[in-house]
Amino acid sequence: MARALAAPLPPPMKTLARDLSWLRFNARVLQEAQSPTVPLLERLKFLAIFSSNLDEFFKVRVATLRRLARLKKKTRAQLAERPRPVLRAVLAEVNQQQADFGHTFRELLLPALHAERIHLPAVEELTADQRSWVAGYFREHVRELLSPVVLDETLHHLFLKDQAVYLTLHLSEPTERGTEPERVLVLELPTKRHGGRFVQLPDVGDDHYVLFLDDVIRCCAAELFPAYGQVAVNSIKLSRDAELDIAEEVSGDVMEKIRRSVAKRSTGYPARLLYDPQMPAAVLTALKQKTGIGDEELVEGSRYHNFRDFFGFPSFGAARLAYPVQRPVPHRTLPRTGSLLAAIGQRDHLLHPPYQSFDYVTRLLREAARDPRVSAISITLYRVAVKSAVVKALLKAARNGKQVTAVVELKARFDEESNLYWAEKLQRAGAQVVFTPPELKCHAKLLLISRREADETTRQYAYLSTGNFNEATSTVYTDHGLFTADGRITDEVAAVFNYLHDAGPPPALKYLLVAPFALKSSLEDFIDFEIKEAKKGRPAFIILKVNALEHPSMMQRLYAASAAGVQVELIVRGIGCLLPGQASLSENIQQRSIIDRYLEHSRVYVFGHAGHEQVYLSSADWMTRNLERRVEVAFPLLDETLRAELRQLLDFQRHDNVKARDFDNNFSAPAPGEKPLRAQVETRRWLAARKK
Repeated sequence: MARALAAPLPPPMKTLARDLSWLRFNARVLQEAQSPTVPLLERLKFLAIFSSNLDEFFKVRVATLRRLARLKKKTRAQLAERPRPVLRAVLAEVNQQQADFGHTFRELLLPALHAERIHLPAVEELTADQRSWVAGYFREHVRELLSPVVLDETLHHLFLKDQAVYLTLHLSEPTERGTEPERVLVLELPTKRHGGRFVQLPDVGDDHYVLFLDDVIRCCAAELFPAYGQVAVNSIKLSRDAELDIAEEVSGDVMEKIRRSVAKRSTGYPARLLYDPQMPAAVLTALKQKTGIGDEELVEGSRYHNFRDFFGFPSFGAARLAYPVQRPVPHRTLPRTGSLLAAIGQRDHLLHPPYQSFDYVTRLLREAARDPRVSAISITLYRVAVKSAVVKALLKAARNGKQVTAVVELKARFDEESNLYWAEKLQRAGAQVVFTPPELKCHAKLLLISRREADETTRQYAYLSTGNFNEATSTVYTDHGLFTADGRITDEVAAVFNYLHDAGPPPALKYLLVAPFALKSSLEDFIDFEIKEAKKGRPAFIILKVNALEHPSMMQRLYAASAAGVQVELIVRGIGCLLPGQASLSENIQQRSIIDRYLEHSRVYVFGHAGHEQVYLSSADWMTRNLERRVEVAFPLLDETLRAELRQLLDFQRHDNVKARDFDNNFSAPAPGEKPLRAQVETRRWLAARKK
């Protein structure tokens, strides 16, 4: 039954299309690549992030829009948005961003690199000596890696791998009699087998020269085809539909379904073919004929694709061109050595990666694995590192006779294979591995350790987090985690694990808010409480920090809160479909986004609650999938000291005037007389000062 709102809703609800909002986020990433205040090599990495993000966007979102657009008219009429107009708007915005991307690389970054005596010359800019060196390098290191395929009548179909860069070769002006006047060939750029995308040429004095592997081949392609006087080399890249087609039924072997679906991904429908606009028309025609790709999937790119390869761009030892290395700040209350279980048993602790080391979590797991009094460990695994120290500790625990239960999410997009690998390793070690049903993902971040104490009672220790059990991403994602042995929390964590293990009725909980059961309704209650307070003329506010905000009814409720006079502050990193600051709709809603060195990943919910602030950390964004189709957990900070600590860090985010942007991607700036405040810098400084 629908719940009544505490205030009338402003009709109609106006929102920004989800996909257009996501593109605004990627535009903020591109702003970092454009900013002269960001170290130069980091600007190249932001280009790589932008490129990688856009690839995923086409593989998932654009592919989805196209599938929706192909539905029958009667079915399309049931959708919340008409897919074709959204798709047109999305592609128009992508084209503009691609142009901005090209300008950023050519007009901003290449000159900046040149000023630092780092050069990426085009083939035609190479000196005679450099050409000679490149020719020798090509013959010794590259030529044997190339396997061109001829596009002629003998080839019925050309299959292009997902996300791989290919070079097309158009051969013309034959120099030998009997040679075909034109030929078209395609070869995969052998980036992995070569060991990277970039080739360092010999330095010239203090000047460094780097060549794309593509250009090494361009420079020397003619010698592969001596029968032709002209060899035109251009690049293409195909992105394929990455949505997993998993059956909705619960029966059957879920693991096998995932394995089959992942195998199909590389052969998914084409979502986008990026091509060099300088490519001869005959080549583009041959590609369309041999791949079956239509005009709808063709997108003009540039001379080079896969800028994500700039993650591997050489640094030449120029440390000043990158962010300075930052060592984690020692935790103020957790011991550097000795028992973490003992420290957690005495009081609660907050952890703030990457400012503080995620190693406290892996240390806790290793301690639990060898502690003879620990009997059981339960954990949720959504995304884990390739060489996961977390899972290795779990394997050791299982081999030491502990009862290890791992809830492994096999449907974590792009991490299915890694999760499948670790799930099988855990099963072989004797751990109990639990998979969620196909229609439900477990996105909660929970760890529970059961230990027999000296008095022979069993005590439970928990770690709840906004981020994954992944030591690799913990160095670049900002998150918050709670270590606790408070029975009010640990008992309810145990109840969640019981639900995940037994798939029984949802637990009735007092402290944890768990989706898809009570999280959404509890958030509605909190918002409604603020609305009632505002209507009584009392102070009322909501502060919400999430990665994404797009749930229709939750946005509707925030609009209602604004109309009632509730002050709403939103810090939304990515998708934000609500329109803030609109007359007669959202005058009391402010929204900002922070893009900086680290990826803002934590979710924080704060409600004024009549002077008794309710502060929750959570794994859940305010999206339909998170609140209705995933197992998510929001957990309160019951300790007053920890609430104050979290609020201080949140206040840095609220008052950032260096890296914060408004809804329209305009940068914040210090007011007259106001000092610059950069939240990520201030967070580290504050935590470091507190350790003493």
